[in-house]
Amino acid sequence: MQEWNRAIEAIEQDLTADIDVGNLARIALTSEYHFRRMFSSLAGLPVSEYIRRRRLTAASAEIIDGGTVLAVAVRYGYASAEAFTRAFKAMHGLTPSEARQAGAVLHSQPQLRFHLRVEGNTDMKHRMEDKSAFRLIGLKARVPLVHEGPNQAIIDFQRGLDPAVTQRLVGLSDMEPAGPLSVTDNIDEQRSEGSGLDYWHAVASSQPAPEGFAAMDVPAGLWVVFETEGKFPEVLQSMWADAATEWFPANPYRWAPGPELLSVQVEAGGTHGRGQLWIPVEREESGDRQD
Repeated sequence: MQEWNRAIEAIEQDLTADIDVGNLARIALTSEYHFRRMFSSLAGLPVSEYIRRRRLTAASAEIIDGGTVLAVAVRYGYASAEAFTRAFKAMHGLTPSEARQAGAVLHSQPQLRFHLRVEGNTDMKHRMEDKSAFRLIGLKARVPLVHEGPNQAIIDFQRGLDPAVTQRLVGLSDMEPAGPLSVTDNIDEQRSEGSGLDYWHAVASSQPAPEGFAAMDVPAGLWVVFETEGKFPEVLQSMWADAATEWFPANPYRWAPGPELLSVQVEAGGTHGRGQLWIPVEREESGDRQD
């Protein structure tokens, strides 16, 4: 995690300057795509939101010290005092003038420190798959991201599917992962609660998509496949978190662009079952990881 902490230090060097996330990724010795995905998973908020909150934390101190709203707003990159005031109130629940009053309670974003825990407390059953190109065929909808608990938008989407359509899709499945798949793709960069993603009810196929179905051609590449079993949907959401916080930091691979595939077999009652999570990965270059 040394390189990740160096990236955090680079943010702190000048919170008033434009911060290039691509440069932070280079400091962390990884791709920008992987850096953004891993940052959100490890820190619990997107890197852009972290930078915004760190800037507002620093700006708050200047406001308390008597700096004018306009001067502080310009210093931290806001186009106007009004825009700064809105952002300030969204974080603190107070306007800058209210924050100067005695007894005002403010929030702050501490500087992050990344630590790699090597505990072995989670048995990550997984395998690597060097998979040829394939096609996803199915139906999709834009839904909000939900980190914990059921996603009602996905539940409503699934309930609205015609059983005959689902049966027709299953007939198009002719390659791994077999059977109906829950697919997430095109996730908003922020990856915050309520942000958008494309959700597919689909199958992996080598066939052309029939009329009325959407299709996505997925190029050949390397995938890590995790397996889990337990209470649904919590065990599936934990699998994503464990992949980000335990498996990726400990293995020489990084998240690659592409859809994430989930194959689920639910037992009677719908509260217990098994799942497979397919995540596209790429091998890190030999010089990317340091002891």
